[in-house]
Amino acid sequence: MFKLFIANKNYSSWSLRPWVLMRELAIPFEENLVPFPSAGGASSFHEFSPTGRVPCLIDGGTTVWDSLAIAEYLAESFPTVWPADRAARTWSRCAAAEMHSGFGSLRDTCSMNCGVRIRISPFPPAVLRDWARTDALWTEGLTRFGGPFLAGRNFTAADAFYSPVAFRVQTYSPPLSARSLSYVRTLLELRSMKDWYAAALREPWREEAHEREARLAGEWLQDFRG
Repeated sequence: MFKLFIANKNYSSWSLRPWVLMRELAIPFEENLVPFPSAGGASSFHEFSPTGRVPCLIDGGTTVWDSLAIAEYLAESFPTVWPADRAARTWSRCAAAEMHSGFGSLRDTCSMNCGVRIRISPFPPAVLRDWARTDALWTEGLTRFGGPFLAGRNFTAADAFYSPVAFRVQTYSPPLSARSLSYVRTLLELRSMKDWYAAALREPWREEAHEREARLAGEWLQDFRG
């Protein structure tokens, strides 16, 4: 069975991507959650990941240490990772790659912190541009392929790569179109996303670097964590 190593569900957007993909496609795996180290503590991620980062997938003697590489590795055995239609598959790969390598301002200002609600007023221009691009990309996919997911009727890796953004929308309430907000609701209503969120709220750990990022983002309105 696959072994998937992840970090805190409250913070680790990169971990969520393969986790939700495998859950939604019913690909069996063993979850191994290793929390981010506390302040001054040493990370143990190097024990399983050559980069010392998560996520990391172990398949027997094979180690896959990047979220996009994990999606491609799984697609070799599970074709539903990507859409069957060539045009939809090409678009989905581009969309996932864009999220994998882009949206730096959005990531830096609106870090994933599932359990809190934060008001940013005003959003910095660079962050607004990233949100506008997200809105445009989602609208394109939903319109072109008919929804309710980005490439059509089925959840694919494209949706997995934007699932962390759905939690960011919940946390920061950025300006988005009605079509994009409907897509966010679709993602948040998935059983896998609900399970991830519930687990994130129950986590006892607080990692100061991630907490500081969220405090600097704006005004904290609510904290739903236990």
